[in-house]
Amino acid sequence: MSEVEGGLTSGALLPEERVLDLTLRPKTLSEFIGQEGYKKQLRVFIEAARQRADVLDHVLISGPPGLGKTTLANIIANELGVSMRPTSGPALERQADLAAVLTNLDAGDVLFIDEIHRLPRVVEEILYPAMEDFKIDIVIGKGPGARSVRLELARFTLIGATTRVGLMSAPLLTRFGVICRLDYYPVDEMEQIVTRAAGILEIELDPEGCREIARRSRGTPRVANRLLRRVRDFAEVEADRVITGEVARDAMHMLQVDEVGLDVLDQAVLSAIIDKFSGGPVGLKTLAAAVGEEPDTLEEVYEPYLMQVGFLERTPRGRVATPGAFKHMGREPSPDGGTLF
Repeated sequence: MSEVEGGLTSGALLPEERVLDLTLRPKTLSEFIGQEGYKKQLRVFIEAARQRADVLDHVLISGPPGLGKTTLANIIANELGVSMRPTSGPALERQADLAAVLTNLDAGDVLFIDEIHRLPRVVEEILYPAMEDFKIDIVIGKGPGARSVRLELARFTLIGATTRVGLMSAPLLTRFGVICRLDYYPVDEMEQIVTRAAGILEIELDPEGCREIARRSRGTPRVANRLLRRVRDFAEVEADRVITGEVARDAMHMLQVDEVGLDVLDQAVLSAIIDKFSGGPVGLKTLAAAVGEEPDTLEEVYEPYLMQVGFLERTPRGRVATPGAFKHMGREPSPDGGTLF
């Protein structure tokens, strides 16, 4: 757990929240809000595969956490009318782990590998022939008596999800025929997502309350759903159960989520760069130590949105707070590069 408490953008869901999260996930492309360009592509590719009675080409879905990569993978499987077998890169430690998964696939199945950029290279190597020829070579025995056996696999579709495309090897990346790069959602689409979730959860929500939640949700459906549930709790205890604009603003103040969606850790990151390191540049590991968080969490979860809203820059020398960040945090850069409060 981070030393900076209160962040809403990371951390495991509680069991009851996981059930709610699954309930809120769309099941079809028509229910999936946003990412219109990729939805149109996928609709065409899925229909073409169905008409040919063939498998869909392998799909790579990338983007920051919480934008719907796993949801989209489930939707693809649903639209194809096949089963999805989920796993993750870190779970496939040995070639035998992946071989066991591949040999248990049925014809047409979708194999979903989350965090595919974290596949060990030795495991990744047997994935190449599986993706191209639907065959794998396994070695039986050890030493001089060892022999290689080629196994035929059922034709399948691999869907990989990643937050770090840059960490994927070129041989693996080029074997995907469909690549979707999900981006943050604009406020109007976030309003649609919040409205849909409120309807499913039977939450009374007026348009102003909806917009307050949507614009503070970091363009991320997962964050929007969490904020909606927390604001609902606040409305049930402190108001008359109806989420109005005023109720939403009061709840966000309690949650320490500001007008552009920055939570406690976001603000701690900007404060550290501005106050402790004179606006930067500062290295990632140094910054992570300053706020008590893991470097990978900062880089994958927090930094993308801070860069999206124009508050952070990554430079060859380290992280730098922008003039917009100084203004947002109520600071002014001094002429010598320090900070004026």
